[in-house]
Amino acid sequence: MARFIVRRTLSAIALIIAVSIVVFGIFEIIPSYNPARAIAGRAASQTTVNEVARKFGFNRSLPVQYATTMKLIFTGQVIDYQYDLNVVDQFRQRFGATLSLVIPAGILWLLASIVLGSISALRVGRVIDRALMIFAIVGVSIPIFLLAAVLLYLLAFKTNVFPNTGYVGISDPIQWAYHLVLPWFCIAVLSVGFYSRVLRSNLLDMVNQDFVRTARAKGLPPRQVFTRHVLRNSLMPIITMFGLDFATLLGGAALVTEAVFNIPGVGQYEAQAIGNLDVPPILVGAMFTGFFVVLFGAFADIMYALLDPRIRLTG
Repeated sequence: MARFIVRRTLSAIALIIAVSIVVFGIFEIIPSYNPARAIAGRAASQTTVNEVARKFGFNRSLPVQYATTMKLIFTGQVIDYQYDLNVVDQFRQRFGATLSLVIPAGILWLLASIVLGSISALRVGRVIDRALMIFAIVGVSIPIFLLAAVLLYLLAFKTNVFPNTGYVGISDPIQWAYHLVLPWFCIAVLSVGFYSRVLRSNLLDMVNQDFVRTARAKGLPPRQVFTRHVLRNSLMPIITMFGLDFATLLGGAALVTEAVFNIPGVGQYEAQAIGNLDVPPILVGAMFTGFFVVLFGAFADIMYALLDPRIRLTG
């Protein structure tokens, strides 16, 4: 297992380097594009543009430009010249709000998916299975901004059951959870439907495998056969999907939810930067997202290997 972890760690490092090269290429070597002007901002003076070009090494060779840019990003020296703010510090300050949004929502949609997918597989063809199918289709089909707007209108503006928008720190746990219930639900409902249907399909395929029939022939209780053999092996694709989806949300993919509910997280910061054509936060955000996707992808592979020891030999 240790050898497998080392291999996956080395692969993750190589993948992060590859992602950083792609991000660098997109932002800085596009034809007819002045990266120094873009980073300095549309209203920047020529003096500021020259300072950016010198700081990022845009007047030097491409390898030097790449190394300098990555050094500035990973050492937290990228400046948002439009507002004279350190971009990494802004991400660091907002990351807590994003964690507060994403972690409970991720736990909610993962547990709900396992429960609903298992019930659907155990009651295949019955009314509850068909009802969950309808829920899955509706959940996947509704755009998150529409679902968030409808929930805010019905449960905040009309009935005042929940607060309109805003964020309260975790120092006040009750108000913290009270303000985040609707955002958690919005993120979770879009994933529960898809995850539960994937799990249902995996469970139905796994039930007919030879090792499951062998476990039944040995006289194991049905619950033990389901939890230790059928469910455990069916969860492996779900873990991979969850790791990647969770990582993209941490990297700012929850920007629509944060913008609608006015949560001062990483996603809202990136949405504002996109709206203002503010390149430094977008550049750092792209690397931020890539880093988390690679990190959680490697973590998902390790969890995969724990569930299925065969992966350690072939991975």
